[in-house]
Amino acid sequence: MPNIKLQSSDGDIFDVDIAIAKQSGTISTMLEDLGMDEEDDDPVPLPNVSAMILKKVITWCKHHKDDPPKPEDDDNIEKRTDDIDSWDQDFLKVDQGTLFELILAANYLDIKGLLDVTCKTVANMIKGKKAEEIRKTFNIKNDFTPEEEEQIRKENEWCEDP
Repeated sequence: MPNIKLQSSDGDIFDVDIAIAKQSGTISTMLEDLGMDEEDDDPVPLPNVSAMILKKVITWCKHHKDDPPKPEDDDNIEKRTDDIDSWDQDFLKVDQGTLFELILAANYLDIKGLLDVTCKTVANMIKGKKAEEIRKTFNIKNDFTPEEEEQIRKENEWCEDP
């Protein structure tokens, strides 16, 4: 397969198999819209993705190159967070900053599978925790007064576990 050059926000160039790169809806659309082809030597600029994150995205795409396309979202289907395969679980054992950068890159690059698995990982970090535990996990400052917090609890009693 022919290769394409991808340029990260910090100027690093990655030579990537075009089939791997086209897992990104953004890159695929750029190539079509700009009329770029395999013989084009100009790198595709990715100003929102650092070299460190782009390298991880490429690694993920290479591993998942033979995956069937993800089905369109169906709002009637319950979303699961317990179906992350072991390779992805190991791949996503990274610090929070890297995990959130991967989410942003997957969203920007329109890589549905990577976006799904990174978001499920964050959902699993939140699942079953109280608000204070979530604040601690993600270093979120509580800016509610005790009165505001009590009001929110009353308004949302319906969603609490019995």
